[in-house]
Amino acid sequence: MNNSRRDFIRKTAFAGAAIMAAPSVFGSEAARKRQKAIDAITPFKLKYAPSFGMFKEHAGTDLVDNIKFCNDMGFRAMFDNDIMKRPVDDQMKIVNEMNRLGMDLGPFVLYADFSVTSFVLNKPEVKEMLIKRMNDGAEFVKRTGIKWALMVPGRYDDRLQRDYQTANVVDNLRYCCDIAEQAGFIIVLEPLNTIHDHPGLFLNGIPQAYAICRAVNRASCKIVDDIYHQQITEGNLIPNIEAAWSEIAAFHLGDNPGRKEPTTGEINFKNIFKYIYSRKYEGVLCMEHGVSNKSKEGEERVIQAYRECDSFEV
Repeated sequence: MNNSRRDFIRKTAFAGAAIMAAPSVFGSEAARKRQKAIDAITPFKLKYAPSFGMFKEHAGTDLVDNIKFCNDMGFRAMFDNDIMKRPVDDQMKIVNEMNRLGMDLGPFVLYADFSVTSFVLNKPEVKEMLIKRMNDGAEFVKRTGIKWALMVPGRYDDRLQRDYQTANVVDNLRYCCDIAEQAGFIIVLEPLNTIHDHPGLFLNGIPQAYAICRAVNRASCKIVDDIYHQQITEGNLIPNIEAAWSEIAAFHLGDNPGRKEPTTGEINFKNIFKYIYSRKYEGVLCMEHGVSNKSKEGEERVIQAYRECDSFEV
């Protein structure tokens, strides 16, 4: 255990022990410190997944120390969009430690080229590119055992009617699903907002992604619902989650505006988490957002924000 992580746990544990033995005059401050000590060892209700480096002021840059710190803080998942790009030794270091601790790893990025038209076209070179990418993903999954591969269908083509593009996306996804199913992993499609962050992309809404998944009609083609993007694109977050529930396999998190931790923007994450929990969701919710205050105190505030939003009644 690295010294920073040990000191953080020791401080919270000692504070809790002292407060429990202290007189009631300590009041709400005593209760706050005691709760902080309890939170440091209590798992969250849902599998919120920090990224590597989110808590670098506490855990440093070592991959295993990051995993251990997050586990100590009650997180039971992590995510690493670019794990496929890491050296194989680092991939296995992550996977082995997370398996040892019984933690889940969220979807990795298999294909997300925002600069080109790809899935929307019916061309041999597109099919060849996708087959190669899927075969690379299959080898990665065979090595690591990670089961969710994120794909973004690329840019919209201004010269082709949208319905033809949709049909091409469906056909290309079926080719991808053939390989995914043989290799034992699930493709998760991510709709991204085109208003603020990613203008020109084909896939931008949960209803649209739902329709495509239903048309593909394969168990290996699902959705990752990014709460930040969908608040910008369409809002109506809980009803859209409910309507598309059968096709959602993962979530990305981030408040709006700012794409920072929950409680920094306008989204009521406590109610969203309560709804997701009520559906007996056991998957990962990737914390794909920044930290509003890049300091030790700011990192502690991120954990506190998730504790607040995870405190819904069940």
